[in-house]
Amino acid sequence: MNTSESTSKPPAPEEQEIIKSESAWVSLLKQEIGRVIVGQKYLVDRLIMGLLANGHVLLEGVPGLAKTLAVKTLADCIKGEFKRIQFTPDLLPADVIGTLIYSPNQGEFTTKKGPIFTNLLLADEINRAPAKVQSALLEGMQERQVTIGDHTYSLPQPFLVLATENPIDQEGTYPLPEAQMDRFMLKLLVDYPDRDDELKILNANATSAVPEQVNAVVDAETIFHSRKLIDQIYLDEKLKGYLVDLVLATRKPNEHGASELESFIRFGASPRATISLAMASKAMAFMQGRSFVTPQDIKDIAPDVLRHRVIVTYEAEAENVDSDQVIQKILETIPVP
Repeated sequence: MNTSESTSKPPAPEEQEIIKSESAWVSLLKQEIGRVIVGQKYLVDRLIMGLLANGHVLLEGVPGLAKTLAVKTLADCIKGEFKRIQFTPDLLPADVIGTLIYSPNQGEFTTKKGPIFTNLLLADEINRAPAKVQSALLEGMQERQVTIGDHTYSLPQPFLVLATENPIDQEGTYPLPEAQMDRFMLKLLVDYPDRDDELKILNANATSAVPEQVNAVVDAETIFHSRKLIDQIYLDEKLKGYLVDLVLATRKPNEHGASELESFIRFGASPRATISLAMASKAMAFMQGRSFVTPQDIKDIAPDVLRHRVIVTYEAEAENVDSDQVIQKILETIPVP
């Protein structure tokens, strides 16, 4: 498939077959993760989407919803290295990226790399550490590199930060600054399982047996190859305009037919949101074996891309209006091409 052609004209039937064939491993990966994770289809799909679109993911949900287990299981399935950092108020930046250690015998400093040097990094309860520690992740998340002393080191590829935060217990937490939030491609709201899934969880885990182990079914080369294919997935010019209008409506709703939201939005989404929305939509199409993006792809993924980037006003908070409701109203207002 030729990159320039794939972005300028609709895909040919043979391109559709290529995508369908090359995306088959996604179903295999979901099946393997499903041996350990019961239900949570939304969570698993979005984690794989982040991996495909090379975007970091923030997971928000109460304890016990398998957020950490899902991330570790994903790492086990992709032949990748997994490390976990438990964020606490006394954590230091050096505990994340590493530091220089002086060796008296050699009379020089040596570099001790931190846990950020991995493929999948779980930043558990990221909002429990102060801003100086949170900001230690910024360079790695954006440039995929880390500076220690005078030297800059590239991070292993693929590299993905998957962070969790607890929405209930906010005592002793440090809210993530907007610059940090904007580095995450997706913010997921992980909810409780339904009754059927809860019964499956009970049957699978109410035992003293060793938990089920998963097999590595995907390697890094497959992921890199899939990312190249995702870059070539067709996004129609009209859909590009629709996507941009959605983002612009979060900044100036009165210019896009949603003037009632003007007093509810303090800050809209950044241009990074536009890029993330396009990449995530393409990844969703790939996961479904399609060589083109549909309007529904954009509508389905828009809340996850925008909810942490749309900052509501105090007036909105007083009326119990959150960013999800604002985004939903925008989706209802902007006409689909």
